[in-house]
Amino acid sequence: MNNLIYKLSLLSCIKCFCLSCTVITDTPMETMSDSHENTFLAPWEGEFNGVPNFHLVKLEDLRPAFHHAMDAQLTQIEQIAQQEEPANFENTIVALETTNTTLNQVYAYYGVLSSNLSSEEFRAIEAQVAPEISDHFSQIWQNEDLFERIRTIYDNADQSNLLPDEKRLVEHVYEAFARNGSNLNQNDKKRLKDINRRLAELYMLFSSNVLADEEGYVTFLSGDELAGLPASYVAAAREAANSRGKPGYYAVTNTRSSMEPFLTYSELRELRKKVWSRYYGRGSNRDDRDNNKIITEILNLRHKRSILLGYKSFAHWKLENNMAHTPEKAMNLLYSVWPKAIKRVQEEVVDMQNLADSEGSGVTIAPWDYRFYAEKVRKQRFQLDSDELRQYLQLDNLIQALFFVADKVFGYSFTLIEDHRVPVFHPDVRVWIVNDKSSGKHVGLWYLDPFAREGKKSGAWATAYRRYSDLIKGSSVLSSNNSNFIKTSPGTPTLISWDDAATLFHEFGHALHYLSSNVTYPSLNGAVRDYIEFQSQLLEKWLMTDEVIDMFLIHHISGDPIPKRLVQQIKAAAKFNQGFETAEYLASALIDLHLHTTDPTGIDPIKYENEMLTELKMPSELVMRHRTPHFGHIFSGEGYAAGYYSYLWADVLTSDAAEAFAETPDGLYDQETAGRLKKFLFDPQNSIDPAEAYKQFRGREAEVCALLRDRGFVSADR
Repeated sequence: MNNLIYKLSLLSCIKCFCLSCTVITDTPMETMSDSHENTFLAPWEGEFNGVPNFHLVKLEDLRPAFHHAMDAQLTQIEQIAQQEEPANFENTIVALETTNTTLNQVYAYYGVLSSNLSSEEFRAIEAQVAPEISDHFSQIWQNEDLFERIRTIYDNADQSNLLPDEKRLVEHVYEAFARNGSNLNQNDKKRLKDINRRLAELYMLFSSNVLADEEGYVTFLSGDELAGLPASYVAAAREAANSRGKPGYYAVTNTRSSMEPFLTYSELRELRKKVWSRYYGRGSNRDDRDNNKIITEILNLRHKRSILLGYKSFAHWKLENNMAHTPEKAMNLLYSVWPKAIKRVQEEVVDMQNLADSEGSGVTIAPWDYRFYAEKVRKQRFQLDSDELRQYLQLDNLIQALFFVADKVFGYSFTLIEDHRVPVFHPDVRVWIVNDKSSGKHVGLWYLDPFAREGKKSGAWATAYRRYSDLIKGSSVLSSNNSNFIKTSPGTPTLISWDDAATLFHEFGHALHYLSSNVTYPSLNGAVRDYIEFQSQLLEKWLMTDEVIDMFLIHHISGDPIPKRLVQQIKAAAKFNQGFETAEYLASALIDLHLHTTDPTGIDPIKYENEMLTELKMPSELVMRHRTPHFGHIFSGEGYAAGYYSYLWADVLTSDAAEAFAETPDGLYDQETAGRLKKFLFDPQNSIDPAEAYKQFRGREAEVCALLRDRGFVSADR
């Protein structure tokens, strides 16, 4: 079933941030008949254990492909459930692991169409498919004969001779079925099925509305509205306008990668307010794409489902198998950092307001001013000009920096495929071959889709079209990173911000986690939600190393390396604006947990958001990183629902692990520590408990003080 348990546990979450469903391409058990004519169903062939034929898919084939794949899977499930041989690990649990190949393959294409190539035609198909997939999953969860076999194995696991990862798999499978209603009576199973079906529809509608607002609310500037904007941004904005049929204008798109630099540099306050309002107003424009009623229904259905399953709230259900285990424990971590973040915000605002007053601007710092005046303070205090720094941050050079780190820390080599022999879904996508340098073994491929365009969801994410397992022969990894950098004209290098560079490293951390997989069973790929961000956040640390800075931060015109003066300024300013960064994130994480631990009956999302932020004493000078009406992490699916705290939870591990490297003479390039990192924290995925894995790496549990030191909230000697 090729990671079926992971996929089913999403409960019809068709869109999942950062992680995608895995895809395995061994020979399906079902008879394909004429299905090879449908590209979605055709086996992946050619080099590298087979690759997706992205260039051949036809949208009209998508729904028939899903129907074929789901029917085939149900047939396989029924064969396992109805076999006469008594249930055992091999004939039931392992059998489940080796089914579902075709459906996983369709999902790989579906994810690309949904996230990278969305269109009105696709969204119409998606609206039909989403509830059908939900019904399909419900049918599997509710297969009583199958669950009885699983329960028998689970009840006798302690008396069997199972290996540790086999026992963990049994527990994983049983708990997944039990937590999703397999123990319910028939009436409650019907109610659960109906709830899941409706949620699948709502997730699709929510996401479509946000994407429509990102595509529809573009701010076009004339030539006299460019004051303060860097030349590189102006050039990219010109290209963005041209691509939208507006030559002679400059487009600020409704995405973070376009919004943030505009708010940082534009000297025109009213335009900053307009761009800010459009971005933070996504999903809440009081039109037919308004998400607030959808959110209310989602929250109520999630709560009803959780009560039906025997849990106090959706958050209690969701966190049960995470590292945190309970929402209370997650809340405790968030609230332990919140006062320190707010205090720092207040200090940052004083600095910005003093500067604004000294200029005689008459400005009282508002949310659309924060980035602008923070940049002015940064320049004044550290003599660090973010636009000057941007001139040394060429996307292609930073990609090479990723490969340098992968080589030195993980022993992987990356070779660009230049002859187009691997199909891609858009001309912007490039593909690299990944090999293990010590053994020469082929590990997989790495796809990169770096640029923003219409039909592509905003932000940055990682996914895998196929993941590795010992059980499936030929399951080399097909990993992918996706960004939304503003594309420049041909021959002009893409220059990005320091924050964008950190995000590039972050997402590559997910890719390295995929590529490092060394598990037997597909369902033990991946990790629990509040652990999965650890590997990616840790990789951000290598961006600040001297090795990366000295070799890859090169001026895009002169070719000169970054001056030592500027490097010193970067390091001096490393903890600058942490109040803003931490508070805007924590506000979203706290709202997420509060929304999912309260009875949502009669809830008005915007009113609740405002009341909670008032109770939290949220500074008026900033807003949540993701306001509720466009909070795709938690309302486009269930991947991060009641789980947005995971970034901070994982960052505790990140900061503590970074200190483990810092304690060695070679720092982040220490080979012994890197070996333990890969062995215990990358390779095993979910085949061992993540808390135990971390203790094997560090020799103890992670300490939250490391996080506070990392963000400059306590002194380094505490």
